Amino acid sequence: MTSAAPDTTRTSSGDAGHRRAFWLIAAGFAATMAFTTVPTPMYGLYQDRDGFPTLMITVIFAAYGFGVMGGLYFAGHVSDYLGRRRVLLAAVLTELASCLIFVFLKDVTSLLIARFICGAGIGAVTSTATAHLAELRRVGAPGEDGRRASLVASAVNTGGLALGPLIGGMLTEWLPHPLTLPYVAFLVALLLVGLIAFRAPETVQVPARRPSYKPQRVSVSPEVRAEFIASGLAAAGSFAVLGFFTSLTGSVLGEVMHEQSRLVTGLVVFGTMGASSVSQVAFYALRPRPKLQAGIALIVAGLVLVGAGTMAGLIALFALGGVIAGAGIGLIFASSIAAANRMADPAHRGETVAGMFLAAYAGITVPVIACGVLLTWVPTVTLVVCFAALIIVVATASTWQMLKHTP
Repeated sequence: MTSAAPDTTRTSSGDAGHRRAFWLIAAGFAATMAFTTVPTPMYGLYQDRDGFPTLMITVIFAAYGFGVMGGLYFAGHVSDYLGRRRVLLAAVLTELASCLIFVFLKDVTSLLIARFICGAGIGAVTSTATAHLAELRRVGAPGEDGRRASLVASAVNTGGLALGPLIGGMLTEWLPHPLTLPYVAFLVALLLVGLIAFRAPETVQVPARRPSYKPQRVSVSPEVRAEFIASGLAAAGSFAVLGFFTSLTGSVLGEVMHEQSRLVTGLVVFGTMGASSVSQVAFYALRPRPKLQAGIALIVAGLVLVGAGTMAGLIALFALGGVIAGAGIGLIFASSIAAANRMADPAHRGETVAGMFLAAYAGITVPVIACGVLLTWVPTVTLVVCFAALIIVVATASTWQMLKHTP
């Protein structure tokens, strides 16, 4: 249920205040997501400073992934009855706490804690902001069918993830204090996001009597449960590729292609994740079924090039494969978020969206941990090729199941 907007601002075409808030929340969502990936090109610096093996990079990334899943499981749905604004503010404060740890504490343990706290806050942000955007748009533009809100939510999610490595690469390549400056910049950005959340309209009618707390559960009707599971598996399979690029691109470029530039690492990851965001906008008008078909075709083609580029030691081919696969990931992820919004009971929208993100972040976390462990025994080139082949199989199978439920 959404709260009624004042009659003085509502028009036949919707509420202008809610439309403005929609775009401000989208910008804040993107900035918050960018903060989570800003360390991507910096892992080599941490490794040089603290002398840990490549396996520890995946442990650090896993701390973030488990934090996200914990945030989704324990808090991803509470905005359905606590209110979107209140949960967004609490999540932004959590991100600020993580940022302060990055700025002032300089050891591996603190890095792990900061990444876990960052993930926990993002777990609350992703589902809450996605639900908030859908509701703001429904009030601000009541004549729309909801697809634009889903598009913006998924595009700014992956677009923000793309901006983080680029910003991190730029701020650490030439400027002083590379392990501090990016986080100081994001302290300012996150304070602005908190102000946006504080001033945004509430879209949930907070009940007078708060229901008893329960951890996350997926709330969809039985007739669409199979479709929801298929969509979640497709999101998990596609996000596994993003997890690989976010955590291990620096290692692949350094060990296989002997490229140590943090800016180059940031650009490669930016290309993959940026393509994911751009493809969602570019193919917005495409119907659901051809969108899924195009998405899986792009993922398969891109991963083949990623494997070939790694075997040949060619950065350009590796990066091109990432861009093509990223474009496919965007289409699959957008379809999954749209399906979750469509299947959700309005009273449990945050809960349903949190379930979809939980599936996606399981995909982004578990395979990366496995890759990090295997790198201890398996050559990097072999690992990349096998990973690409496995994801092709998983993504194809899950998307095929999703297509069975898509008209």
